[in-house]
Formats: sequence, structure tokens, C-alpha cells
Amino acid sequence: MKALLVVNEFLFTNKYSELAAWILEAAKKRNVDMRLVTNAEVLAVMGEKQSVFSEDNKPDFVLFWDKDVRLCRYLEILGIPVFNSANAIEVCDDKSKTHLALYEAGIPMPETILAPMTYPNIGYGNYDFLTQVEERLGFPMVVKECFGSFGAQVYLVKDSEELLGKVKEIGTKPMLFQKFMKSSAGKDVRIQVVGNQVVTSMYRYSVNGDFRANITNGGHMKAYDPDEWEKDLAIRCVKAIGLDFAGVDLLFDENGKAIVCEVNSNAHFKNIFDCTGVNTAEHMIDYILDKVMTR
Repeated sequence: MKALLVVNEFLFTNKYSELAAWILEAAKKRNVDMRLVTNAEVLAVMGEKQSVFSEDNKPDFVLFWDKDVRLCRYLEILGIPVFNSANAIEVCDDKSKTHLALYEAGIPMPETILAPMTYPNIGYGNYDFLTQVEERLGFPMVVKECFGSFGAQVYLVKDSEELLGKVKEIGTKPMLFQKFMKSSAGKDVRIQVVGNQVVTSMYRYSVNGDFRANITNGGHMKAYDPDEWEKDLAIRCVKAIGLDFAGVDLLFDENGKAIVCEVNSNAHFKNIFDCTGVNTAEHMIDYILDKVMTR
């Protein structure tokens, strides 16, 4: 069986290449001839020749480890099974779309307000909408840019002045506002889901006073055994967005019950491997092979 692993040409640092090596090794163990390519090597070419692949070199599936959703959709149009799908990656990449999908599915999450859209050449003519945001969410409040990873582009503001300043700083980029979960400050749970199964999870916690628990921001981690509610919640998120695999981040409400913070389509799994010894890449390859074989 032949396959492609697609990564981003312009973001392929050591951090990403290590994960790619794990995926390639997991494929090799299962006798899959998987080739690493970048989104600059396989282009979406549309014209008389409808495919960049001949019948001889057309892959049996693609593991799409990038966010180039246009290329991902192109590969789907060619009839190639792609994991995750273009639509699922697009929803996860945009936090506003993620929360809309979760809200539609009735999945519990912190109260969230999407900033009104404006145009880059126009900006916000007034900031009156922030009054509604303040009244509903109070302070402190979390402000998130809709595009960002590893806890970056996520801010905690403590009053009206800070809120206005942060919104002006973000400018016309899409953003959202979220109720600060004091009960979960500096702690969360990452659950790794593949298909309909929770394969591993970890508890992340901050020891430096940061309200975010991301390991990239200095957080610590330990293995975690989620209860049935938490497992079901994570799997429901994956189904709601149409993902094949994902990392689901959970917070805790004032009663200690888990609610959803974010969903990550291409969740990095090195930290969770270091923490739990579970290699998510192997579960992903097994799942994909099962799906491809039964198509």
C-alpha cells in the first residue's frame, strides 16, 4: 500500500520533522510505503490534466499533517482518501468555527462571544460591541485570536482598558471573547482521540502563574485517567467536527466537571508520549488502514 504524508514546506522545523519521522516509522511497521512530501512539492494543478498523479503513483491514502486546506480539498477531489478531511481541518484551524460546531452539537464550553467581522481596509469604526461583551463575561476575560497554536494568541485581560487595548492591538484579525474559568486557571486535560477511541491523555498544569497550561508556555504534565464523561465529551467533539483524530483540551467548571476548551486536528503528540509512553502515530496508522481497507 502506498501513501503520502503531507507537511508544510515553510514550517518544517525540527519540532515537526520529529513527529513526521514517528508517523513514517509507524507506517513502515505496518508495511505501508509512505512518502514524505511538502505542500510546495505537490501542487493543486487544475487544467486539462486533472491530476498531478498518474495511475501508477497515485497514493492509496494521504495523511495530511498540515493546514493547507486548499491542497487538502484538491486531493479529495482527485478521489484520494485524506485524513483528516479538509473541512475538519478548516473548522479546527479557526477557533470561531470550532466553537460554532461544538455549540451546534450541544457540547459544554465556556461562554463564548465571537467578535463581529470587519474588513482590513475599514477596521472597527466603533467599539460599542465591547460593552455587551463586558456585561456578559465580566473580568478577567480571555481574548483569543481565531488562528493560533500552542497557547499563543491567547490573552487574559483584567479591565475595560486592557480589553480595548488588546482588541485594537489584534486589529481586524478574527477574534473571540471567552469567560475566564477561574476554577481551571493554569490547568487542563489533553485527551488524544483516534476514531471513536481515547488512546491516551495527560493533565497539564502551570507552576509559573500562567493561566494557560500549555507545555510550550512552561507547563508541566502527568499521566491522566479520564472518567467516562470526559472520554465521551472528547469523542463527541471529534464526531461533531468530522475529525478522524484530534487532541481535545478540557477545562473544569466551578463544580469540577469537564467542559471543552479547544480541539486540535493536528495535535502534536511528542509531549503526551513522553508523559504516557503511548505512541499516537501507531494508533492513527492502524485507524487509517482499517478505514481504507473497508471502503
